[in-house]
Amino acid sequence: MINKAVIRLHVGYRALRDTVLEHERDRGATAVEYALIVSLIAVAIVGVVAALGGTITEIFTTTNDQIQGPGDGGNPPAGG
Repeated sequence: MINKAVIRLHVGYRALRDTVLEHERDRGATAVEYALIVSLIAVAIVGVVAALGGTITEIFTTTNDQIQGPGDGGNPPAGG
């Protein structure tokens, strides 16, 4: 009778342990998947910035020139 109880307890322990170990393996796989997604997003961002970097610089330069006005040089008005 005690042997049957010990066997049942051991079987239950092994089943619980296997469930926990399976869950931990799944978490490891999920972490790898997230790392791959983040790295692909980073590569995409670098590619877009490299492709559009010059155009974006031109847009900001043109906008800055228009805000400053011709010959203004960005200096604040005197007596302000």
